[in-house]
Amino acid sequence: MKKLLMLFFAVLLPALGQTHELRPAALSVMQSAPGTFDVIWRVPARGDMRLALYPVFDDKTRQVELPTAQIASGFYVERWQINHPDDLLGSDIKIDGLENTMTDVLIRISWLDGREQVARLLPDQPQIRVEEKAGNREVASMYFFLGVEHILLGIDHLLFVLALVVLVSGWKQLAVTITAFTLAHSITLATAVLGVVALPQGPVEAVIALSIVFVATEILHKLEGRSTLAIRKPWVMAFGFGLLHGLGFAGALTDIGVPQHAIPLSLALFNIGVEAGQLLFILAVSGLMLIFRQLPAVQQWEVRTGHTAAVASALPVAYLVGGLAAWWLIDRTLSLIA
Repeated sequence: MKKLLMLFFAVLLPALGQTHELRPAALSVMQSAPGTFDVIWRVPARGDMRLALYPVFDDKTRQVELPTAQIASGFYVERWQINHPDDLLGSDIKIDGLENTMTDVLIRISWLDGREQVARLLPDQPQIRVEEKAGNREVASMYFFLGVEHILLGIDHLLFVLALVVLVSGWKQLAVTITAFTLAHSITLATAVLGVVALPQGPVEAVIALSIVFVATEILHKLEGRSTLAIRKPWVMAFGFGLLHGLGFAGALTDIGVPQHAIPLSLALFNIGVEAGQLLFILAVSGLMLIFRQLPAVQQWEVRTGHTAAVASALPVAYLVGGLAAWWLIDRTLSLIA
């Protein structure tokens, strides 16, 4: 077991530490005057390295000023201003290099009169035609898939849910705990996107890692026979940490924003997408645990030791999840200091 743990940390820790590179890029184009637009281009970055993606506007577009760039919160952020005689209507925007990646790009275009367009570009669809307004169907589809994508690529959020699944006892307690977590992060997600609450993402992500360490520790306490508040009433802990995780979820939306004409729809579909991805993960984990318990070697171990298969799986999960989260906590804290 020790050799397997060492191999896991040696091989997978660096890869999992770079999961933020899987976040989508985001292009925001906001009209500031007739024919003039402010452009903000965000590309996932790790240290000084960034994805080789570049937005390309049509031939009528003129760059007004030289871009300014910085790396912040895991993104390479570039800002500049452009002019277009037709306010970009009918023009094409392409993301050069997108076809060579496995990521996607979220685009939001807004005009002074309140019109907005949103789109999600994929490697096999790296270009859009600028129209006058995004329809509800387009908005719903984009923000639903953004929610699913964010939870399934957010390894830290998934590990927190995994730790909850291992910590709780029985389906009833699991349902109450996950419901509390869902309710809590829905509240802070909405308040953060609407601008009621604003916290920097760096400290939020560091404390999210700390929350995972806490739950992993509680798993060990349960295996030792202790009875803490988190073990007796895990829904209380899930609700408290859910408020924090909601601020992390909001980061995906604040990077690109939401259409002003469809704020309730965007928030609702993003949240539904998060819950759909979360449910898929819980079902997958539960299925794997059932298969694990049916293995002959595990059943023989239960007979020989008198312990259940749940104990056999809980111990490595606690150490692996807790170890990863502790590594993230150190890495994210050092990033804040640097």
